[in-house]
Formats: sequence, C-alpha cells, structure tokens
Amino acid sequence: MKIELPNQKYLYVSENSNECDENTAFVQTTQNEKYLQNAKDNHAHSIIKVADIAELFGVDKIKIIGITGTNGKTTTASAMYSFLLDLGYKVAMQGTRGLFMNDEIVEGKSLTTPSVLTTYKHIYQAVLAGCEFFIMEVSSHAIVQKRVEGLNFELKILTNITQDHLDFHKTLEEYTSVKNSFFQDAGKKLINKDEPKASFNIKNTFTYGIENPATYRLMAYSLNDASSGIIQHFQQIVPFTASLHGFFNLYNLMAAISAVHILTAKTLEEIVEVVENFAGVSGRMEQVSSTPNVIVDFAHTPDGMQQVLNALKEKELLVVFGAGGDRDRSKRALMGRVAASLAKKIYITSDNPRNEDPELIAQEILLGIEDTSNVTIELNRRKAIQMALNDQEESQVVVILGKGDEAYQVIYDQSFPFDDREVVRELLQLQ
Repeated sequence: MKIELPNQKYLYVSENSNECDENTAFVQTTQNEKYLQNAKDNHAHSIIKVADIAELFGVDKIKIIGITGTNGKTTTASAMYSFLLDLGYKVAMQGTRGLFMNDEIVEGKSLTTPSVLTTYKHIYQAVLAGCEFFIMEVSSHAIVQKRVEGLNFELKILTNITQDHLDFHKTLEEYTSVKNSFFQDAGKKLINKDEPKASFNIKNTFTYGIENPATYRLMAYSLNDASSGIIQHFQQIVPFTASLHGFFNLYNLMAAISAVHILTAKTLEEIVEVVENFAGVSGRMEQVSSTPNVIVDFAHTPDGMQQVLNALKEKELLVVFGAGGDRDRSKRALMGRVAASLAKKIYITSDNPRNEDPELIAQEILLGIEDTSNVTIELNRRKAIQMALNDQEESQVVVILGKGDEAYQVIYDQSFPFDDREVVRELLQLQ
C-alpha cells in the first residue's frame, strides 16, 4: 500500500519493498526489516524508520486510546466510541470490525491491529476529519510484532487475560507477559482490578472493578432486563442503566465509562446519561430471534464461552460450536468442558477449520466432555444449526458460538459465504 505524503522529498511511502521506486520511500519496521535489501534493489527513494514519520501523519494531534485483553476489546472500544459521539466529540475507531469515523463505516473488517503504516494512515484520515480521539484494539500479536511503534497513547486499557493464541505464544505465561508488557511505561493506564494476572507500572494508573476496591468500582448491579449498576468514584455515587446483557458486559461498560471520564471534562453524571443509547456490537450476544430464542456470539475461548453461557444460565441451553483450525489446540478440550457444564445439549460442528481436518478438531473438543449422551457431532455447520433449532423447546435458548458477525467460513485457504445469523433467519423461515 503506497501512501502519498505531500510536501516531502519523496511522493509516496510504503512498507512493501516491492512497491518501492525512485519516488517511493521504504518505511522500515520491525516486521519488514528483512526486506530492506529488496527495497534498495528496487531503487527506493530513501529508507526511513516508522517512528521518524509519525509526525507527518499527525499522530501527535489526536488522543490515541489502545485497548488490549483476551475478551472485551471490541465491545469496550465500541462502547467508548458510542459514548464519545453521543457526548458531542468527533471520534475514530479501528479494530476487528474495521475503521469507523464520526458514526460512519470507512473500511470493512481487517486484522484486530493492522500494519503500522495502515494504522498511521487511519490516524491521518481521522485527523483530517477533525477527530479528537482515535480508539484502537491492540492484539497480542501486534505487541510482539511492534505494530504500535511510534504511537504515543493517551490511555491504555486492559480488559482481562485468559487463554488464547497459544498457537503463537506457546504458553499462557508468555501470552500474559506480552499483554502486561504494554503497561510498563509511565503513561496513563486503566486496569481491570479484578484481573489477577495483570502486572503494570503503577504510575498514572487508574483501575476499575466489581469485586475489588478500585478507582471506579461497581458497588451494586442488576442483570434483570439487560443491566444496571451503581458506580462509586471516590465520594461520587452514580447509577446507570444499559441495554447490554451479561455479567461480563458490566466490565466492558465500566471500562468504557471510566475511560471516557478520564479522557474528557465530562462528569460521570453526563457520561452515564448516554450509556443506555449503546445497543451493543453486532455478533456479540446478538439475539437473532426472540421466538424461538436464538443468540449468536463471537466467543471462541473457554473463558469467553463461560461468560456468555453464564449470562444465560437461568435458561436451558442448546449450544452449537466448534473450534478454529491452525490455532491453539490446547483450548479445545477446555471449550468442551465449559459447554458440558452449562448446556443441556451440545452440537459440535465446524468453525473455520482452515487446513485441519474438522473431524479431528471435533474429537479434541470431545476430550473435555465426560458424558457424551447429550452431544451430537455434525460437521456441516448449517445442518448443526438446523438440528438445534429442530430440537429446541419453547423455553430453551439456542446459542451459536465462535463466529459472531463473521460472514464467511475459512476452509483451507478459501473463504466461503457463511453468516450464522443469516443461516438462522433462513432456517426459521423454512420451518
């Protein structure tokens, strides 16, 4: 991707060595430094370090907020984006769902944290659009690969740390260390006080929590008909209501409310007034149908599954899920165990198998389930959803996990159209 930068000795910059020429400077990053000679062979105008051009993209003219954690990044980012917009600010948000700016979609879905230069480009667009804040999700991969180098964060937020991406990080200890490395500087931080694995530089640190004393603490809450709560911030006690379901979403809301309070001159009373306007994120605890009751969620880790299923534990649950191929295999049996502990019936199916055999993935999930009498394996995801809908009784909830608002299924290196929500709607019309 070439980016035009006006009033420079070169016309363009690129982090792709193959795009370099006499008019294009090569932006050297930690990820692409091995292609430095190729850039020179292609007669790159010059070689520049990514941090050296940060100012040209206006990264010092906007407040950047980075959110990391195993679960909750997208919902927390989206809630913050919604609150700030409703409070009258101009805001951009980059993450799993794409790039959003001032309540408009600018780009579709991409990596949670794209390449350094792509992020710089997005910041440049946000500055031109008059945005005061740039909210971004920061993945553990991005931290290791230094895809956030050159960025000065106004605030860094930690949601939680549970098992994920061990195909890349190898151990939970390494994964935890990577997440915590993001919080070792002296800049402003907002940390989930109830996360025991969190380790951070205490300077300029704010905390939020429910179970432990924190800068922002949820004193009381109710989960009847969505959620409500009472926040304590020193001597202030402020109630709020929200349209989100699930105990885990109280943490996401607390992080977003606290962050907006830290970042702006708005009072807590002003902030909580707009909380109820946030309807949640597509594919996260999304009710596709109310009668029959069908929920679709992105949860694809043991902890994520447990949070979603616990939020619905008052109901009998029929759970459809699988596990992604070419990813952390150690979490598959744990996902099976979680489902078995909270579901009345389980339908193990294919997720995004990529280059793995879906049957072998299913067998690894089964290792975590002692009693398989209420377990069905149906690798055709559409058929598995159909079976759950057919088996569903009036008071039961069908919960379809793993893909959320994804509109495709990845088999080998091909992406095939498949959206759990659309499949449910089609099947229900046929009934």
